[in-house]
Amino acid sequence: MRGGVKMVVAVLLLIVIAGPLAYVELMLHWSYSTGERAGWLQKLSHRGVLCKTWEGELSMISVPGSAPEKFYFSVRDEAVAKQVNAMMGRRVSLTYEQKVGLPTSCFGDTQYFVSQVNTVEDSAFGAPSSVPAPAPSAPASPPSASP
Repeated sequence: MRGGVKMVVAVLLLIVIAGPLAYVELMLHWSYSTGERAGWLQKLSHRGVLCKTWEGELSMISVPGSAPEKFYFSVRDEAVAKQVNAMMGRRVSLTYEQKVGLPTSCFGDTQYFVSQVNTVEDSAFGAPSSVPAPAPSAPASPPSASP
């Protein structure tokens, strides 16, 4: 009987420890949504007391003259954080995954985890782009002289 109690305690202990670890691992590899956001890269900071995370801010302008909307994001990959930091102040497009159900902020302060950053051309933001000049038309035929 004593061996059966030890086995039950061992199984319960395994469930109590392995269950939450498996849950966190699943949530880190499963994405609720994926997408891209474009705007001005304003901020990236490495912060936290026990868990240091990269947290950033992207200013998105939807309509010229309107107040910008801010998109807050987290970066888990050190290489991506270096790329984001190198593009500070530029217009960029961020590829992100939304992770829901993470139990603590040790993984990031937001649900949005950036996996890639690219610069964006000015014309994508409604700025005037260079439009090629129209091709010259064929010269008009001279009017015929009427008698």
